[in-house]
Amino acid sequence: MRLAFVGKGGAGKSAISGTFARQLARRGDKVLAIDSDPLPGLAFSLGLAIEHSPPIPEDAVIERKEGEEGPRWRLSPDVDPVEAVEKWSVEAPDGVRFLQFGKIKSDPRALWRSQMAFRFVVNRLPAGHWNVVGDLPGGTRQAFTGWGSWASTICIVVEPTAKSLLSGRRLANMANLDPDAPKRVVAVASKVREDDDVEMIAKGTGLEVIAAVPWDEELAEAERRQLAPIDFAPDSPAVRAVESLVERLSEETVSR
Repeated sequence: MRLAFVGKGGAGKSAISGTFARQLARRGDKVLAIDSDPLPGLAFSLGLAIEHSPPIPEDAVIERKEGEEGPRWRLSPDVDPVEAVEKWSVEAPDGVRFLQFGKIKSDPRALWRSQMAFRFVVNRLPAGHWNVVGDLPGGTRQAFTGWGSWASTICIVVEPTAKSLLSGRRLANMANLDPDAPKRVVAVASKVREDDDVEMIAKGTGLEVIAAVPWDEELAEAERRQLAPIDFAPDSPAVRAVESLVERLSEETVSR
């Protein structure tokens, strides 16, 4: 399973993706959680302190030599993607491995080579080695410009608000125009309060809604405290909804 979550900032994608990764690992699956947001939040949702997420070293990427073809920067031939994950990721609760894109502390250009290394490593991971669960940055910039190309399914997390619906619709349109987009692009309804919220999100985005995560004050409190929802409120309605999503996608993966 290779699943990426994207959506408008604040829609709940980090809380959902972190909880999804933990629930999947509890089933006995080998899980790699990746965060390609330079303003990250997935670490907290996994149950890690943000300081425990170092970027990939810059020397993992080398510059193209004069006369060579291809992109200016590429992964060093000395770097094996699987070994890179084992070396530079950290272990989160339930055995989840966590790989961080790098967080912005000052000038974002200081992380550029490390971020290119991250992209090369993730895109070259062998199929079947890990179940990969990713948290892409909020908004529409990264999802369909190559950063989400490693995923087989992209879940657009959408709240029942006008701004979130607009963002979800734009992302869905971008997926239709991107020849390299994953074959499956679906929606996850987040912070659902009313009976018709799911239908509104489906109509507003034109996407299949595969899960409805209800508005949950306990999940909101976990985020305020920068704690993993699955630890703070394991029996809350939102965490249970994500567990149901894990079960559904796991069953679909087995049946293929």
